[in-house]
Amino acid sequence: MENIPCQASLYSVCALMSPSCSGNGGRLNDSMLRNLHGRFCPPRVKLPRRVLLLQFIGYNSVLLHVNSVFAAPIPEMKEREVIRTLKLASGVRIQDVIEGEGPEAHEGDLVEVNYVCRRSNGYFVHSTVDQFSGESAPVVLPLDENQIIKGLKEVLVGMKVGGKRRALIPPSVGYTSENLKPVPEEFGPRRSLLSHANEPLVFEVQLLKVL
Repeated sequence: MENIPCQASLYSVCALMSPSCSGNGGRLNDSMLRNLHGRFCPPRVKLPRRVLLLQFIGYNSVLLHVNSVFAAPIPEMKEREVIRTLKLASGVRIQDVIEGEGPEAHEGDLVEVNYVCRRSNGYFVHSTVDQFSGESAPVVLPLDENQIIKGLKEVLVGMKVGGKRRALIPPSVGYTSENLKPVPEEFGPRRSLLSHANEPLVFEVQLLKVL
């Protein structure tokens, strides 16, 4: 039978708590060691040698598996290339991801779109496309800055049907009013979206139709 020591871990705990708890060249004094031992160490547990051997084999098999994973070639994952990047006077930054081939959207038009909205740090906020099923519920938006957020209108104007754009929209041309679209109808997603109204938001939008 073998004892499992705790003393080594006490030095790590002490270093995390405060450097001042060690002395004599970084060593714990006897009184401090006894104090920490009583607070942090459970009674010593004796394990059979068989258990220790199994643990050792198990840990090493995990390490071998990890090493084989790191040794294997990792397939390269490429994002779709950005066609062009624009910066508008309003501060909106636009990336054209897919160039549409259908009719072009103009100010005052009614358009049907799918979109994903994220915070600037990448955290998901809302989308018309279900993250799990992939089913979409497109929204119809008027390209009128009195009805939708100005930044998104600027993104959509000039797009062609089938096109996709990614845009960083600053709060000054974002949700300056709770009445501006697009806003989810459900209370939870609506509250989540509007709670981030005072920060830049990233919209990835695809133009489906010009109505």
